[in-house]
Amino acid sequence: MKTSTFQNKVRVIFCLVVLFAFIMIVRLYFLQVVQGQNYSEKADRQYTNVSVDIYNRGSIFFQDKNEDLISAASLKTGYILALNTRVMATDTKMYYEKISSIIPMDAGSFYSKASKINDPYEEIARQIPEDKIKLINEITLPGILIEKENWRYYPGDILAANLIGFVGFNNTGTDLEGRYGLEKYYDDNLKRDNGGLYVNAFAEIFSNINDNFIQNKDREADIVISIDPEVQGYVEKTVSDIQKKWNSRITGSIVIDPKTGEIYSMAVSPSFNLNDFKKETSVNIFSNPLVSDAYEMGSIIKPLTMAAGIDNGDVTAKTTYEDKGYLEMDGRTIYNFDKKARGKVDMQTVLNYSLNTGATFVMNSLGKDKFLDYMKSFGIGSETGIDLPAEAAGNIGNLLKNLNNNKKIEYATASFGQGISMTPIITVKALSTLANGGRLVIPHVVKRIDYKVGFSKNISYVNEAKQVLKKETTEEISRMLVKVVDEALAGGTMKMKNYSIAAKTGTAQIARPAQEGGGYYPDKILHSFFGYFPAYNPRFLLFLYTVEPKNIDYASKTLTGPFFDITNFLINYYKIQPDR
Repeated sequence: MKTSTFQNKVRVIFCLVVLFAFIMIVRLYFLQVVQGQNYSEKADRQYTNVSVDIYNRGSIFFQDKNEDLISAASLKTGYILALNTRVMATDTKMYYEKISSIIPMDAGSFYSKASKINDPYEEIARQIPEDKIKLINEITLPGILIEKENWRYYPGDILAANLIGFVGFNNTGTDLEGRYGLEKYYDDNLKRDNGGLYVNAFAEIFSNINDNFIQNKDREADIVISIDPEVQGYVEKTVSDIQKKWNSRITGSIVIDPKTGEIYSMAVSPSFNLNDFKKETSVNIFSNPLVSDAYEMGSIIKPLTMAAGIDNGDVTAKTTYEDKGYLEMDGRTIYNFDKKARGKVDMQTVLNYSLNTGATFVMNSLGKDKFLDYMKSFGIGSETGIDLPAEAAGNIGNLLKNLNNNKKIEYATASFGQGISMTPIITVKALSTLANGGRLVIPHVVKRIDYKVGFSKNISYVNEAKQVLKKETTEEISRMLVKVVDEALAGGTMKMKNYSIAAKTGTAQIARPAQEGGGYYPDKILHSFFGYFPAYNPRFLLFLYTVEPKNIDYASKTLTGPFFDITNFLINYYKIQPDR
């Protein structure tokens, strides 16, 4: 009895399996034969595929004052629209009218591509949003192809463009790589091994998969930068306004924490749109002049000269000399900016009135050897080590060339910022020593690296900072520079009631290239302005410069207002407490 029951159950199961198999065969026949042509045409008409994701890449994030992350560079998803002319209907006008009613496009370009007979794939539009694709899917025409794609997207458009950089194809045209800025410098972290680990895991299973992981995956990361987008946006607007008002060739700014080297803003004008960079006609606009272009900075170097003299014990704020308005050296004459003689003056007056003769007096008190040692200790003539590509070192070759002879003229001019060149970022690094107690910090943009494998690396160079000035020296220089603002800048009208600001302006002649005869242009100048605040415990150091402003003589007229505009913004934005 039990055997008969078991056999009956087996027969029932067998019959069910046969029935199921029969149903599946009928279904497959119906799909593949009866309606095969219909489905084939539908596939040709509405084919959707995911493209090879060469744009897969790590993200770059801004960080605001609340440590919230804001996207600076990410991936955006959309669609490619293409035509398969092998199966298209002959009425291309109908195709154009229907497609262009949804996605505007050039008629000539469309008809040119649609006329390529037997071409299975002809792209007609890219980066199409999903809502448009839904409408395209309602067009019942054969030969319309839809392909999903990712692309690099910069939500801020122009925001920090020269700093961030962008991606482009490599020399082989097969892979994307970082071009300019952070995209280039951190390319090894941001790029992704698209499927490489998956393929190798099966191709080399149980062999070197762990090695492959280590080589290809451990460095993949997102990066978080110290740039605050609110600060960056405000400074960019200010820099752009300076550029337009004075019709300058280049205008730029850096906002840095002088104690840590973290950079809150790097702004340049003119700039470009990261999402539309292909329209630019000159590649020069993509570089970052804040790290790659060297200039003679003028009188903002005088505080460094003064600090060296004080630090070495050669002068104090009260040391005096006889100012004749000029001095002669090595057959050349050095003048003050106004050629006026002021008689017996002290070192505070030298900074207040930016006296070239006074800076030369300090250099002579130091001697050439000591002066050169201090300039080198400030990092002048060397790269800063900032985490951005194409950094230039500047040039102090004239000082080195003349060190072992009796000529002093090159050292004299260097004491007030002429004859030696430096990039804005080198300038900021050097000047930060005055604000942070005499330490040489490394400026940097990246705050943290978030690795894909699950751990993060915080970036800090504080422990690597080298002491180059005595703390007492920087305190004295800060007091002197506060007096410059309170008593001399714009006649003392820029003094802030509740905040101590240490600052200095600079105006420099622009050197003429050797191929043009050397010397200096008679009508081309550079204006610079730096300051830090609160002066005795600084949160920020702000640097501004503008190259070849038109029809204006001095930096005090071009940059004083913008400097204090940015200063007030930073004080209010970060709620900096008054210090006096």
